[in-house]
Amino acid sequence: MSEIRDPRPRRRRLLRVVVGLLVLLSVIGYFAVQRASVGGGAPFCVASADASGRDGESEKYEMSPEQAANAATIAAVGIAKGLPDRAVTIALATAMQESALRNLDHGDRDSLGLFQQRPSMGWGTPEQITDPVYSAGIFYDHLVDVPGYSRLPLTVAAQKVQRSGYPQAYAKHEPDATVLTAAFAAGGSLDCGGPAPTQPGDPEKVREGLVRIFGKDGMHTFGPQGGQGGQAGRNGGGGRAVEEPEITMVEKQESGEAAIRRSRAMAHWAVANSREMGIARVSYDLRGWVAGKDRGRWRDKGDAGAKNGDGDPYGAAPGEVRIFLAR
Repeated sequence: MSEIRDPRPRRRRLLRVVVGLLVLLSVIGYFAVQRASVGGGAPFCVASADASGRDGESEKYEMSPEQAANAATIAAVGIAKGLPDRAVTIALATAMQESALRNLDHGDRDSLGLFQQRPSMGWGTPEQITDPVYSAGIFYDHLVDVPGYSRLPLTVAAQKVQRSGYPQAYAKHEPDATVLTAAFAAGGSLDCGGPAPTQPGDPEKVREGLVRIFGKDGMHTFGPQGGQGGQAGRNGGGGRAVEEPEITMVEKQESGEAAIRRSRAMAHWAVANSREMGIARVSYDLRGWVAGKDRGRWRDKGDAGAKNGDGDPYGAAPGEVRIFLAR
């Protein structure tokens, strides 16, 4: 006589699966709506090879604010050194493989930081290696010592610096590293969405970060109502008074492609570091970005709705970068 099985356990299992799928879809839908909303959802950054940053119009690479800040620093250090886009791409692909663009405090044996450099192999002290500006700088210093590095396959160039046990692993990151390079150095864009900073920005911290990478030339810090060093009024530059308590501003002092790359790198570095440093708004060359607005995207001056909360238009003067701190 065959055994008659109770169908209820199977139905209960099926019901649990269906309920689980519905919950998962609800969670995915919630975060999608939050992310699409103005100023809502978890923070995120998207690098685009095209400056418009519009959906479907360019290659993209998505990352966390931490990863974006590290990528922006790596790119900015290379640009400040006057190195070509190829050097920036090699450095970014290497860090993507070694640390996934995270400043690690651990690794194989004594490896540390973005590039998993080893103190025992002469790369520097642990404190130096875990400083993104230092670690990127010393990577580039070793890279430029490789004869013809810009003409070598990326895996070969990276391996001559890193001496990795898995040299071919760098190759898989080249397409994404190329997108990141375009965003920071070659006419692309970095968009960062999520809530606006909740803590006031520290102008000295922002200035120190910029000076360490780009130097002091052309950099000015202005106080309340546009006054330099807290004084009333603004001396030079043609700018008008603003409401933010402090402004860190970088002005381009020269023309040409090198200066354009430098200004673009400064602007996107500020966006990538906006959450950590309390940066509320960045204006660059007739474009603007405001934390918590416009889905984290850059807007061109003159775009419909391209206004910040105080009614000021987006965009600095041509060739100018202005960084406004949160109140």
